[in-house]
Amino acid sequence: MTGIGGVEMGAQAARSRALAVLRVRSRALAVALLPAAAAVILLVGGSTGHLAGGGWDVLRWIVSVLALLVLAAAAGVALVVARSRPAVTPTVTVAEESAPDLYRMVRDLADRLDVPAPSAIALTPDCDSWLEDRTHPAHGPPPAERHDDDLAGPGGPAQHRSAAAPVLVIGSPFLWWMRVGELRAVLAPVVAGTGPSAHPDIAAARRFIRGLDAAVAVASEDRRDPFSRVACAGLGWVSRLLLRTCRGHAAEMERGVAAAAAERAQAVDYGLRIVAQEQVGLAYAGWDRLLTRVALPAWRMGRWPSRLDVGVVAALTELSRRDRLAEGFASRLGERPACDLLEEPGVMDEAVSLLAARLFHGGPAETGPDWSPVGWEEYPEEVVDRTWRTDAARLHRVLDTLGVRRAAEGTAPGTDGPTLARVLDHLTTPDAEITVIPAAGSDIHTEAGAEARAHFHAHAEPEIDTESGSDAATDAPHPPYGDVDASPPPHRTPDAPAADNDEGEGGDEDDEDDEDDLAGTTARGAALAAGLSAQLAREEAEARPAGARTPASAPGPAAGPDAALWDDRALPLLPLQPPRTGREILTAHITAMVCCAAMDTAGAAPALDWLDGPSLLFDGARTADLAPSVLSLVESGDPGPLRAWMTDLGIRPEKPVRLV
Repeated sequence: MTGIGGVEMGAQAARSRALAVLRVRSRALAVALLPAAAAVILLVGGSTGHLAGGGWDVLRWIVSVLALLVLAAAAGVALVVARSRPAVTPTVTVAEESAPDLYRMVRDLADRLDVPAPSAIALTPDCDSWLEDRTHPAHGPPPAERHDDDLAGPGGPAQHRSAAAPVLVIGSPFLWWMRVGELRAVLAPVVAGTGPSAHPDIAAARRFIRGLDAAVAVASEDRRDPFSRVACAGLGWVSRLLLRTCRGHAAEMERGVAAAAAERAQAVDYGLRIVAQEQVGLAYAGWDRLLTRVALPAWRMGRWPSRLDVGVVAALTELSRRDRLAEGFASRLGERPACDLLEEPGVMDEAVSLLAARLFHGGPAETGPDWSPVGWEEYPEEVVDRTWRTDAARLHRVLDTLGVRRAAEGTAPGTDGPTLARVLDHLTTPDAEITVIPAAGSDIHTEAGAEARAHFHAHAEPEIDTESGSDAATDAPHPPYGDVDASPPPHRTPDAPAADNDEGEGGDEDDEDDEDDLAGTTARGAALAAGLSAQLAREEAEARPAGARTPASAPGPAAGPDAALWDDRALPLLPLQPPRTGREILTAHITAMVCCAAMDTAGAAPALDWLDGPSLLFDGARTADLAPSVLSLVESGDPGPLRAWMTDLGIRPEKPVRLV
């Protein structure tokens, strides 16, 4: 059924499910009041002489005490459910004075749909849009001037709606990539959801569900006091029981709300909604590639791109030119972009970019010496070049701990600097010495993996010749490259537990994961990967206190994360990728060293590819894929493909390179 009938059917279904949720709340209240009702009956019966006698007196005392305990427990649970702060999505608030055209568009859309207008607008670093209720008292008092955030205009009814209407959360990539008409079509079914949400039964049911969810979170917190642990255990049991009882009704209620909103929004820009949905999928693809390929390397370097939304436009433009959507792309350029609805799009983009860095990487809330913004024009030099040279310096530092010579025998004096030849010579395994760590399931799997780690640990400190008393690994001690600490990384033997494992368990499991990760590599490659992984883990651990858990700063008047509304003690909330494996770390460091040699000996230049991230340019063109050649060296110790690749481009591996 479509049209008004479909809207009414969806709204009616949502209301009936909301009443079912509220009946669960009423039944819980009735159960809590049942002992009190029994106590009242016994007390009244005793006072009137109908229930007289010693047995009745004892029963009255027992039931009265039980009623008081149950009432106290119920009051405690109800208080926690009512006062606990529900989870709120981290966003950047958009004040009406900073986006009057956007507020006007949403207001007109709500009037056309005949639904209450959202109380405010916020941006999120995600490709999605939704309504979010932030009227809970725990979220703080409302702003002093409600008319700034009220989309419905002044007046008594508008003020009432502003206190109850949800906040419209818009994905920031939509604003920068979509045209105004496309954004309007995408937001139509979202804004239409304020109609069913304004119904008192649906609003009460949602508040009850959010309160139970927040109560479960409160009960899950660690408590040292035994009494508090017992109380939280009881609170958690009751809250989870009620949530399980309401789960089915709540899901059906939300489906009914969504159905009613979709039916109501069909009358608004129906033809344009099909095109807009295609742009939603395209925006999601470009946004994901931008975060994982472009933003993540910068975040790891302590820099956060300050114009992520501008970057996603560039990435999607490049993607559009490569696929079938390129034909219609030129016509879209003539339309007004949705970001023009903002007075200062650059300020909003910067605030959203910082919030994205916090959510996806766990960076600090404020700019500092180790956490500074970077523009796209500075990205190749400040991120790509520095990342490669930092990784190359770490690679040579670990080679120092393994006792690898800096220069081959017979080379000219002064050529013992950090060279690519040193890496190639170390990883190149003669045919008579090839030792490949077998894959998981092999009979000698455990022994080979332990041998590779023992190889690294045995060379973590330079070997001393007992006869001459000199360093047998190098001709003379060398200082570290750059400002990087050259002290050997902390390590543990295969039988020792991890340093951060209080119970001392999980050591064997970690060893097995390491063996699976390095299966199929040479012993030298596995040892080098183990050293790089340990060194990188130590550097990240040393940098974590200064960044990952820094308290959020207060939002500014125009834009800023809603720090007061969400808990950021455990960042990142949405990590982009799992931790890199040892093989991936080793491959990345060797690739970085090759790129450094290409820049210093063959005139190559670092660059940024919007879809693939850091790239290497020769004469203004991207080089061929380097990964297969590097993998051949890592997995089999064969430098042939890599040397052929470097020869074609004129890269000289014996020349020292500059490191940070």
